[in-house]
Amino acid sequence: MLIGEFYLGSRPAISFEVYPPRDAAAREQLGRVLPRLAELEPDFFTVTYGAFGSERNQTHETVRLARELTGRPVACHLTCLGLPVAEIDALVERLDAEGVHNLIALRGDLPREFDPAAPPAGELRYANELVAHLRRLERERGLGPFGIAVGGYPEKHLEAPSFEVDLANLSRKVQAGADVILTQLFYDNADYFRFVAAARAAGITVPIVPGLMPITSARQIRVITERCGARLPEALGRRLDAAGDDPARVQEIGIEHCLAQAAELLEAGAPGLHFYVMNRAAHMERIMRALAVRG
Repeated sequence: MLIGEFYLGSRPAISFEVYPPRDAAAREQLGRVLPRLAELEPDFFTVTYGAFGSERNQTHETVRLARELTGRPVACHLTCLGLPVAEIDALVERLDAEGVHNLIALRGDLPREFDPAAPPAGELRYANELVAHLRRLERERGLGPFGIAVGGYPEKHLEAPSFEVDLANLSRKVQAGADVILTQLFYDNADYFRFVAAARAAGITVPIVPGLMPITSARQIRVITERCGARLPEALGRRLDAAGDDPARVQEIGIEHCLAQAAELLEAGAPGLHFYVMNRAAHMERIMRALAVRG
């Protein structure tokens, strides 16, 4: 099933995102976590792409592992910045041959040596160019068909000069052939609702799936939100500060907040939920079971 089809049913689609393990111990841990996550019956998994680092070499192995241990469809992240087109084509051909036809098309992080004023000749620079290239591979090489998701930023991309410019960039990705938008993490649902309304007003009609990252570490989430430009609501920040160095209390706050977000989003008609699970299962078991109880 291609990624857009998951959002055509009568119930919201649930997806879990994992990342490639950095070492043998982390791989063993992920091997234990994946079956537990599969028991929660998500519709599909996604695996991030470790561009410009050792994680890239583990991406395909993690996709294989996730497919083997979960029995669920797995979508593979694919970035383009800093990669020769021939290398992208080889990666896509390999995924296609292995039966992986769902891709998350992203620009990727800026390499330190990258000069936006003088990009390498022949390389793809933006996610919309990657989406268009993937559609070209379908037409010209008979690959796929592919289900393609792209990223969306409810609070705008950190590098975008304005929300309006970022929305125009999103429109280009959809016009190039994206089927679904998976959003960056956010902690105030008002940001998602505002983002969806603006996207619809701009003529974007594809499913816009909210991305949620349950908080399990106060220090970690402050680093993550700072790096990606997401905002922690003041009330949530105060609760985390009050929890101090008590990891159990922080996790309780994180689960409670994520559950409240998820319930409100689903009640408002969100097409699904995309969870950044951080290669852990215990918190997701509690969240998913609580959502099931709520119906």
